[in-house]
Amino acid sequence: MSDVCRFIHEGKADYTIVLLCRVMMAARSGYYAWHTGIKAREERRRGDEALAHEITVIHVASKRTYGVPRVTAELRRHGQLVNHKRVERVMRERGIVGHTRRTGRRGMTQQDHKAAPAPDLVGRDFHAGLPGMKIVGDVTCIPTAGAGSTLPAGSIWRRARSSATRWPTTIALNWSSTPSTWPRTSAARDRAA
Repeated sequence: MSDVCRFIHEGKADYTIVLLCRVMMAARSGYYAWHTGIKAREERRRGDEALAHEITVIHVASKRTYGVPRVTAELRRHGQLVNHKRVERVMRERGIVGHTRRTGRRGMTQQDHKAAPAPDLVGRDFHAGLPGMKIVGDVTCIPTAGAGSTLPAGSIWRRARSSATRWPTTIALNWSSTPSTWPRTSAARDRAA
């Protein structure tokens, strides 16, 4: 539509707008609406150019790592109220791209694909007749507040087992998967009752 309106605008010096709209099969109201918005579009284009300059400065200052959310937050910190969709559009039009993190987790351990798998001593039967008969665990480490220190999950098991709490018949150290199997303290049991 804007190409048609631009053609009508350029040809209105030689022909009437009514004739040009009829030939181009465009509504006059559409042309006049386009003509009224010329100044607003030009102001928006200038605003986008200024915004693109600020985005480029922020992006280069971040060593080309900031994407749309961080650039938007940085602009707002500088006092410029701007929508994240506008920042995304301007960055996309100018080819400004932030550094994306790698997806997935890659550990340092290299798996030996030729090695035989560990034997299944439990036989995938995790039901135990009595507490403490089948103890299943993993090597999950829980990060602590200390820098670089972790707490092995087994130490939580030993500490929790020493307390006088009621335990489920099947004991697994990886409690994070199903919170309903977590052991309750006496205070939690009193609240539930």
